[in-house]
Amino acid sequence: MRRALPALLAACLLAGCRHEAPPSSAQIEALAMTAAQRSDAAAEQQLQRLAAQGLPVAQRELGILYRARPAARADAERLLRQAAKAGDAQAAYHLGELYRTPVPGGVADAAAAWSWYQQAAEGGQAKAALRLGLMAKNGDGVPRDAAVAARWLQLASDLGNAHAMFLLSYAYREGDGVPRDAARGMALLEEAAEHEYPPALQELALTVGDATRAGHLMKEATEHRRNNWNRF
Repeated sequence: MRRALPALLAACLLAGCRHEAPPSSAQIEALAMTAAQRSDAAAEQQLQRLAAQGLPVAQRELGILYRARPAARADAERLLRQAAKAGDAQAAYHLGELYRTPVPGGVADAAAAWSWYQQAAEGGQAKAALRLGLMAKNGDGVPRDAAVAARWLQLASDLGNAHAMFLLSYAYREGDGVPRDAARGMALLEEAAEHEYPPALQELALTVGDATRAGHLMKEATEHRRNNWNRF
C-alpha cells in the first residue's frame, strides 16, 4: 500500500482533483517522482502549472528535474532560486550543488554555492552543512580553514549526518580545528557506525580489540557499502 500511495496522489493531481487548499508537499513530491521516474509528460506539465502558481515545493521539484537536463540549466537555476528565496532549504541545497558542479566547459561559482549551502544548512539541511565542512576542510573554492570546517561538520553531525560524524571524529582525534579529544573522537566514530556509515564501521573494526565484534563490523561495512551507499 505504501508503494502505491505516491502513484495514487499523482493520479489524483493529474485527474484535476479539487482541493480546498493547495496540494501538500507530499503530493507535489509524489507528482515529481512520477514525472522523473516514469518520464511522465502529463505529470511534468502539472508540476509546471503548480510551479507557475508560485508553490515553492513545486518550483524546487521542477528545478531538480531540470538540473538533470543541461539544456534546461537556466530554468533549473531560476526555479531553485525562487524556491530558495521563499525559504525552502532543499532548494537552497540543490542550488548550491548546481553552482558547485557546472556543466562541462563551465566554471564553478564557489562563492555562490557557499552562500546557498549556508542558507540550506541554517535551515536544517544536513547535507548542505556537510558540504560546507568539506569545502572549508579541503579549500574547495574557499580558503582552507579547519576551525570553520569543524563548526559546519558539527552542525551536520547534530542534524544526523553520519559522514560528518566520521570526519569530525578524525578532527577530534587529530586536534584539527578543534581541541584534541580522543574520547570525543571515539564517541563520534561509534555514533557514525551506529548510523551504518561504511567507513566508520570499517574504521571501528580496525580499532576495537574484540576480534568477534571486529568481524561483525567488517561484514556490516561491506553490506552497507554495497546496498546503502547513496544514503550518505
